[in-house]
Amino acid sequence: MTSTLSSTNSITNTISNSKISRRSFVIGTGSGAIGLSFGAAVSTFAALNATAQTTSFTPIAWVNIAPDNTATIYSPASEMGQGTMTALPIVIAENMELDWAKCKVVHAPADPKRFGNPKFGGGMITGSSRTVVGYYQALRLSGLQGKLVMMEAAAKTWGVPVGEVTASMSMVRHAASNRSISYGEIAKTAQAPAELPKVDAKMLKPMSEFKLVGKEVARVDLPNKVNGSAVYGIDTRMPGLHYAAVLHAPVQGEKPEKIDDAAAKAVAGVKAIVPIGGGVAVVADSFFTALKARALLNVTWTNTAKGRKYDSDVAMKEFVARSENLGDAGVTYFSHGDAAKEIAGGARTFKATYTSEHVAQFTMEPMNTTAKVDGDKIEIWTPSQTVAFVVGGVAAVGGFKPENIKVNITLLGGGYGRRVEAEYAVEAMLIAKAVPGVPVQMIWTREDDMLRSKPRPLTAQHLIASVDAKGKLIGFQHRVVAETIYGRVLPPAFKAAGNKDAPVMEGADGVYAIPGHLVQQCLEDRGIACSFWRGVAPGYLKFAIETMIDEIAAETKQDALKMRMDLAAKSPRAQAVMQEVAKMSDYARPRTDGRALGFAFSDTWTSFIGMVVEVSMYQGKPTVHKIWAAVDCGHALTPKNIETQIEGSAIFGLSAALGEKLSYKAGEPQQRNLGAYTLLRAAQTPIVTVKVMPTDNEPGGIGEVGLPPVAPAVANAIAKLTGKRIRTLPFPESA
Repeated sequence: MTSTLSSTNSITNTISNSKISRRSFVIGTGSGAIGLSFGAAVSTFAALNATAQTTSFTPIAWVNIAPDNTATIYSPASEMGQGTMTALPIVIAENMELDWAKCKVVHAPADPKRFGNPKFGGGMITGSSRTVVGYYQALRLSGLQGKLVMMEAAAKTWGVPVGEVTASMSMVRHAASNRSISYGEIAKTAQAPAELPKVDAKMLKPMSEFKLVGKEVARVDLPNKVNGSAVYGIDTRMPGLHYAAVLHAPVQGEKPEKIDDAAAKAVAGVKAIVPIGGGVAVVADSFFTALKARALLNVTWTNTAKGRKYDSDVAMKEFVARSENLGDAGVTYFSHGDAAKEIAGGARTFKATYTSEHVAQFTMEPMNTTAKVDGDKIEIWTPSQTVAFVVGGVAAVGGFKPENIKVNITLLGGGYGRRVEAEYAVEAMLIAKAVPGVPVQMIWTREDDMLRSKPRPLTAQHLIASVDAKGKLIGFQHRVVAETIYGRVLPPAFKAAGNKDAPVMEGADGVYAIPGHLVQQCLEDRGIACSFWRGVAPGYLKFAIETMIDEIAAETKQDALKMRMDLAAKSPRAQAVMQEVAKMSDYARPRTDGRALGFAFSDTWTSFIGMVVEVSMYQGKPTVHKIWAAVDCGHALTPKNIETQIEGSAIFGLSAALGEKLSYKAGEPQQRNLGAYTLLRAAQTPIVTVKVMPTDNEPGGIGEVGLPPVAPAVANAIAKLTGKRIRTLPFPESA
């Protein structure tokens, strides 16, 4: 296979059509066996654990018990600041009855057969708020099996029935004989059983007996981050390391047509100039040298890419027109009752069109990957959210066999969905392949990040709602025009789902009980790759839904909170967070001094959040002073971290609502760094108060939950202050 990389589209199409596609994307889909491997797998697993002692014992694939009674727990998800490196291991420790003080956590090796996420078909993928949701039940059952293995081993040693022994704090006890033994002592002689103990959900401990889950457990990744020893992708170092900078084509999908690299090659320290399809890379002895030489490249690019015709301002007008064209049915994404009949028979009808612009991904750590090729093998160090896509891209584009690809996932300096895409890792592979035996670290500058951004899709939404004579919402038609994500990234899955694009449409339905409810999806592909920006669809869908609800309440003289409570009558969990956040914010008390409160609700990722914001206006611009949020995500694994995630995602969403916009002209992004693309500044950051409300339900997602309600809550507060309804994201410069 040739060493070319034209675009992300070409990567995903190649993977999708390749004979190795299934294996490279999801290496082993036996999610039923997740974390339950024994026998031959034990020796393999011990070998993968560099810190394991030779006499250590692996009762389940997730845990290694050493003779000193320490337990090494393998965390399968990428840690990008969201806390999964703590949350998932405590689930195992909770159910295996491990002494948390004696536990250490390491990243699981790239082995989807053992560590794949069931919610992603067994692939090692971190994103879409599915990490805890996907692994939770499997880890609980696996931890329980591990505990039973230790109990059975101790009972056998003592010659007593296993029903007479108990386990806690990494110890097994036999009360009748006053004997006890540590897991470490058991590990010295224990043998893996021929079959694992049979377990089911009925055997799991109830929420009332949790010792770790739901308690304040310090995050295991923080000490190294505080003292500076944490290793992110960009921190990867090794003997002989070279660096690469890439000159990318100005428009996605374009290629170098002619390369004049004479001046670049003349720079001292330059090792190679490598064409990689969608760009030209310079490999040098330092990143500074690589950048210096890159600036001297003279490249003529092809100009036939589909995206070359893309103008986001023009596209927006066309998206709006399509959203308002009711004759264009698109694809029915959700349907309940007869929306057309209810709308036609309503006492009053409301119509509104909402738009949302592209927004760019911004991570503290720019995209980077280190790669080294040794013959037909390659080793990669990368801050990625998905082993599956890295292996799949490297195999399909680089021609490496999946079993010859070793992927080391480092800490991520932010992910937000951007690092689900793997084209930067594929670029590093192609560069390293051109200089075999030389480790190469490829780094994108911030300008590269912007040029190759995978932004949130451009959207237009047209909503039609009707109420009966009492103001009850009875009909709701929601039309969404947006650029596709799954249609580009995973065409087979997209087709199998009836061309429904979940990342683009997730959150369009919900717990609100509306007699006639229709959601229509109209997808576009304008040649610019759009992707998994944090919160993706709920960020703009809930904005439209929740501001429309407020508008209807105001026009029909109803209390907006009560209207939502009535719509959520069949969901006590939804009603509970609404009531709680109303109490937290003293919502019923009118504000003075030019301030007003706005309310919004979201129920995506099987988590429920009520949010209230306090806003004032100055010279047509809003200032958000306070945010209150009440959240029910079921079993709250790490409450303090959940608070942090709500705070972070709310600020993330507020930044986008108040001004973030990535625009395109002739396929080129017009904002190339923070001088032109303004993020929320520290002085604009409000006080955020979060209350976590655990309930005895399986956990919902949490990393994105605080984002969807913030924009509509602020817009609803602005409407109270100005009488104007905001229907654009970001908000207009003067509200």
